[in-house]
Parts: sequence; C-alpha cells; structure tokens
Amino acid sequence: MAKYVELTNDNFDATVAEGVTMVDFWAPWCGPCRMIAPVVEELAEEFEGKATIAKVNTDEQQELAVKYGIRSIPAILFFKDGEVVDQMVGAASKDAFAEKINAQL
Repeated sequence: MAKYVELTNDNFDATVAEGVTMVDFWAPWCGPCRMIAPVVEELAEEFEGKATIAKVNTDEQQELAVKYGIRSIPAILFFKDGEVVDQMVGAASKDAFAEKINAQL
C-alpha cells in the first residue's frame, strides 16, 4: 500500500525536483483538510510509480507555507520537475485532483 510523502524543509526540494508531485498543504485543525485526507491517500496508491503525492503540515512547516504563498488551506500545488505548474485551493473531488495530476504526466 503506497503512502503519501510527509514533506519538511529538509526533503521538500529533493522530492519535487523530478517528475510530477501533488503537494497538499494542510493542518490538523482544518476541517476541509481532514475531509480530503482519505482522497489524498487513495491518490498516493493509484499514482504509485507515476507521480508523487505529498503533504505539508503548515503548522509544523511554516517556512514552506510562506515560501509558496499559502494563505488558505487546503491548498494543493502541482509540481513538474521542481516548478509549480498548477494549484487548487479548498476541498475538491478525487477526480478533480486526478485530472490535474494526469494533465502533467
């Protein structure tokens, strides 16, 4: 069973540097973040070997949230080879996330 990658300042750049990565900026107190958490886990399984699915806890990694201009959560950034190529703010359907990932593959 594939699992999403927990990102920190230490591993963020290396993780998003190559290929396609979906990064979910979230916090434990955020209701919509908790709502999409199972969807993020399903996507990690479905895209194993094709794309990286990752999460950033904005409470613990405030520098990353500031670096990427995260003002409201959940915020989902899509990276391709280290560059932000798309983003979504707020809860969305699994299909909506998958569509964004597939567009970069």
